[in-house]
Amino acid sequence: MKHIETLPMNTLLEELHAQADAFIALRRDIHRHPELAFDEHRTSALVADKLQSWGYAVERGLGGTGVVGQLVRGVGRRRLGLRADMDALPIDEATGLNYASCHSGVMHACGHDGHTAMLLAAAQHFAQRGDFSGTLNLIFQPAEEGGGGALRMMDDGLFDKYPCDAIFAMHNMPGVPQGRLVLREGAAMASSDYVTVTLTGVGGHGAMPHRAVDPIVAAASIVMALQTIVSRNIDPLHMAVVTVGALHAGKANNVIPQSATLEISVRALDRDVRAKLAQRFKTLINAQAESFGVTAKIDWRPGYAVLVNTPTETAFAREVAIELVGAEQVTLQGPAVTGSEDFAFMLERVPGSYLLIGNGDGDSAGACMVHNPGYDFNDANLAIGAAYWVLLAQRFLV
Repeated sequence: MKHIETLPMNTLLEELHAQADAFIALRRDIHRHPELAFDEHRTSALVADKLQSWGYAVERGLGGTGVVGQLVRGVGRRRLGLRADMDALPIDEATGLNYASCHSGVMHACGHDGHTAMLLAAAQHFAQRGDFSGTLNLIFQPAEEGGGGALRMMDDGLFDKYPCDAIFAMHNMPGVPQGRLVLREGAAMASSDYVTVTLTGVGGHGAMPHRAVDPIVAAASIVMALQTIVSRNIDPLHMAVVTVGALHAGKANNVIPQSATLEISVRALDRDVRAKLAQRFKTLINAQAESFGVTAKIDWRPGYAVLVNTPTETAFAREVAIELVGAEQVTLQGPAVTGSEDFAFMLERVPGSYLLIGNGDGDSAGACMVHNPGYDFNDANLAIGAAYWVLLAQRFLV
């Protein structure tokens, strides 16, 4: 195996810190100009132009607005994929920052601006130093926020055009001390499925309920019954979440409506539990509806898969984290997260691992949770995140 000369870790971090100001400015520019799923045209062009100027072979428009930059060095045959997401959320920003969103109703409330800037900072370092041997595929993905951009890129031939022996991604995590790296082997993020239930009865006068068939009463019973799926049908040692987020029915207090609609989200950390939830949902809702004399139409929409980090790649990612920041700044097996992430689909095709970097805890500004109007990515993480990608590539591509 060819030996690759690499910088000592303190020197690597110093170099990335020295470059950080330029990428903080870039991150804030992206933050100021957020774009929703599959509309990341400005961001995509910025990323592609930067990569091209640094000597990468660049493909634009993969999966709609996705970008892949490929850099080949030396004689190594291993192929590494690093992924960052680019899309924003439909939220009105309330940070008051001088680089706050200039687009009403759209903001980077999940830190994808920071994820993109971290990987670009690493990309520049790779291009300037080239201290690896093999193929590096940098994947800038659109539409992570519910749009399934990972699947779109894969359907467009991502891994056929750019095969990877392993793939990695990183997400910031408010509530965790800034810069702390958190890894987890196995199921790390939950699946997400979405259900619309439409109950149809017979409308009537509120004073004469016996001449109607009330879908609201049936809906209320179903809301309560659904909670028993988790408490009575799922192994208590397994995680499942059933949330009825909306119930729409009627407009007047003296009218029994014709129909009622439930909007529900369902999450699990185990593929078998996910399947069990779907089966029990259909059985229970239909039985409850029949008992009240209403009909039920169930629209079950599969969302993101369970995100499962593979053992070998997660062990490798841990070693890199410890080498970079020291064991005291690394959580070796963090808790699972009940949120969802479409990087899960990439991990179904390619072994790899998804890790977290702390955005800040306590009373710090970085502790504000993602998907909140007051959230902002912690710029102190840019150098650490970029250095992590550089070191991981150096250790993998030899």
